[in-house]
Amino acid sequence: MRMTHFKNANVDVSQLAVGTWGLDSLRWNGAMSEEEAIAAIRAMIQGGVNLIDTAPNYGNHSSEQIVGKAIQGLNRSEIYISTKFGTHNDLFTGGVFRDARFGTVMEEMASSLRNLQTDYVDFYFLHWPDTHTPIAETMCALNFLKQQGKIRYIGLSNCDQTLLEEAMKYGQVDVIQPPFSMIDQRSKALMQWCAQHSIDTMTYGSLSGGILTGRFREVPDWPANDVRLSFYKGFRPEFFPRVMELMTTLDEIAQTHQVPVSQVAINWSTQKDFVSTALVGVRSVRHVAENLNTFTWQLSAAEMQKIDAEITRLGLDQL
Repeated sequence: MRMTHFKNANVDVSQLAVGTWGLDSLRWNGAMSEEEAIAAIRAMIQGGVNLIDTAPNYGNHSSEQIVGKAIQGLNRSEIYISTKFGTHNDLFTGGVFRDARFGTVMEEMASSLRNLQTDYVDFYFLHWPDTHTPIAETMCALNFLKQQGKIRYIGLSNCDQTLLEEAMKYGQVDVIQPPFSMIDQRSKALMQWCAQHSIDTMTYGSLSGGILTGRFREVPDWPANDVRLSFYKGFRPEFFPRVMELMTTLDEIAQTHQVPVSQVAINWSTQKDFVSTALVGVRSVRHVAENLNTFTWQLSAAEMQKIDAEITRLGLDQL
């Protein structure tokens, strides 16, 4: 497993991390059972991964609870837990709302610690910006939790540079969590800015909902409530053909190395110098083994350039 030294946090983190959004059976069709999820998470840890990312609104706390069960009996000091706050499921409308006020953050922290069966969280992220709460108030809450020893490092997810710079007036921000993949580069400039300011990045959507694994060669017939159809642009009919053109290049490179296409996509992401670690979902123990084997080889500079050129030609860097 390749590692990245997080500068502000001063810790070494695996370049592959466990992403658990896919455990949300409310939004993902075919989510794993609890037993399968625990086995997959533990397989990743055994394979050298030392970071697990979750959030309370993934499955109305079920994702956090699964992670809590998965880490029981393991050496907690060797595992970094990342969770979030500020985004809440609205059970009446089926949507979400934002609330990052001081008191709410305190309540969410207590809930997450219960779910995770731990007494501290390593990385604590504002999940999405709350336009109704000053970031000064939110950062005050985070600094307070840090002083209490309940969190170790502060993060912002899905933020822009303006919000990040404002937050930095009130305390140290250690890491951001933006979306990033071959076909989602909207946060690239922010990530490059952060790299210059010692702020590390945990990228999510590394495989764009699975489309960059090569598994989907036709738009999948998922239920309308499957979040992948709306959240990941690559599945939209107007973009899907272009993604399939990119897959031709990825298929060729994968065949050259005799590896699954997913390993090409993960290597491409983690070999970018502004990516610290890539969150990848756990779908089965078999997929865990495939993803871990990504780090037994690397793309050449020429292959990286070839992929980048094809992404640009197809306009996929502008989605």
